[in-house]
Amino acid sequence: MSQPATPSGLPGYGLSLNLEDAKRVVAAAEAEARANGWAMVIAVVDAGANLVALQRMDDANIGSLAVAQSKAETAVKFRRSTKLFEDQIVAGGVGLRVLSMREICAVEGGLPIVVDGRVVGGVGVSGAQATQDAQVAAAGAAVLAR
Repeated sequence: MSQPATPSGLPGYGLSLNLEDAKRVVAAAEAEARANGWAMVIAVVDAGANLVALQRMDDANIGSLAVAQSKAETAVKFRRSTKLFEDQIVAGGVGLRVLSMREICAVEGGLPIVVDGRVVGGVGVSGAQATQDAQVAAAGAAVLAR
């Protein structure tokens, strides 16, 4: 049964995903990346934004390790896609306040993992264009979605 959203309209936090679930997320994301010929880093965090799985595909940028993890953490901490923050910065004006927020990755490619209406973790992907990172992250997050 799906849980109602919080008063903010965002999904509430649930029990954290486990290692087996994280491996399934990574496998689905990796399959999407391989299908498109992209070398990616895939990070999965639990509902507390703690790293559960981190995988760097062959030839993926070393710098993408920290970026993927930061995307996953941001998605969990704020219970929303990192694209939202990117869009706020692109829009300018009051959206630029995101730049003053600590430990935010305002680049598309991070998604909360929602199961039964609750955030149980997050997935962050880095290594290609931001839209491609998001495509791979969505493939990973979808494997647990119910």
